[in-house]
Amino acid sequence: MASSANCSLALVAGEASGDMLAARLLAGLRPHLPNARFQGIGGPRMIEQGMVSDVPMETLTVRGLFEVIPRYRELKRIQNTLRDRLLAEPPAAFIGADYPGFNLGLEEQLRAGGIPTIHFISPQIWAWRGGRIKKIKRAVSHMLLIFPFEEAIYRQAGVPATYIGHPLAEMIPLKPDVAAARRQLGIAEDARMVTVMPGSRMAELKYLAEPFVRAAGLLHARDPKLVFVVPMAGERQRAYFTEIVNKAGLGDVPLQLVDGESHAAIAAGDAVLVASGTATLEVALFKKPMVIAYKVMRASWEIMRHMGYQPWIGLPNILAREFVVPEYLQHAATPEALADAVWRQLDDPAGCERLARRFTDMHHSLLRNSAQESAEAVLRVIGMR
Repeated sequence: MASSANCSLALVAGEASGDMLAARLLAGLRPHLPNARFQGIGGPRMIEQGMVSDVPMETLTVRGLFEVIPRYRELKRIQNTLRDRLLAEPPAAFIGADYPGFNLGLEEQLRAGGIPTIHFISPQIWAWRGGRIKKIKRAVSHMLLIFPFEEAIYRQAGVPATYIGHPLAEMIPLKPDVAAARRQLGIAEDARMVTVMPGSRMAELKYLAEPFVRAAGLLHARDPKLVFVVPMAGERQRAYFTEIVNKAGLGDVPLQLVDGESHAAIAAGDAVLVASGTATLEVALFKKPMVIAYKVMRASWEIMRHMGYQPWIGLPNILAREFVVPEYLQHAATPEALADAVWRQLDDPAGCERLARRFTDMHHSLLRNSAQESAEAVLRVIGMR
């Protein structure tokens, strides 16, 4: 049984969504483990909670199947170095925050070495690569789930799991303050605004920045009064996005770039053009209509498109079990198609109201005290409950 006086926990997050999830968990743990040491690899939100990160989290961030190949040796070296250190000085538990390609392999080795392993959150085995459940069973002592339908999957597989709700459902109010968000961004109350979210990862920007901005240009041609706000995840993303836009000759498209204001940008918008991923759930929780797009390297797409188990890729559609918002994947994600889809939403207030009601029901289904629930599950695993 771990002692709160000398407890050490190791964590790894590889991207912004995992950083957010793990930070909520650490916030829930700190009152119970005031003197605990949190170590491993994490982002700014985890560091704010007292985490000591061995390397910058961005070092791990990679997207797509073939995109990882040039980085494989570097990532493997980081994984092995961390594994060896943790096996030499075992923590009370290891917690992998999402990032399954890296974390599940590490967890399997650590669990074989006697270290309890917790994975937060479940890989999307219900969407594709369901065979990973076998590896999960070997690697994970306890799985923390953020979607209610996942419990039955893990129960059937014999993997201990706890549904803790989705942290975003707590962070985002049930009734967002649109007027306050517009004041924060300096957007007129009566303006029609489109939020453009081509992603926080460099690979997402590589493939989506240009078609998204071209779509904005087409929308601007239809209505020159439209306002376009583009939240940027950081300085690197802003610089890369600007470079892509300028190289494509799209510098005349009227975009308002904002730093670190993604929630305000979503709340203020009338419609959102968004890259597939966690951001689509954020948009749903803000009760906004959206158009979802997804593009990767062609070779990655040719493999991935044959591996899916369901027709949806966006989280709102997966949770609804139907296409409540449009998705445009790979070659279908043309500027013309994206602009047309956003325009239809801007021109359909009754449809937007129906969508908002649907998203409100979704919000309620995901709402729990996730920090407390996840902390309690971790404390049980390390023998302090």
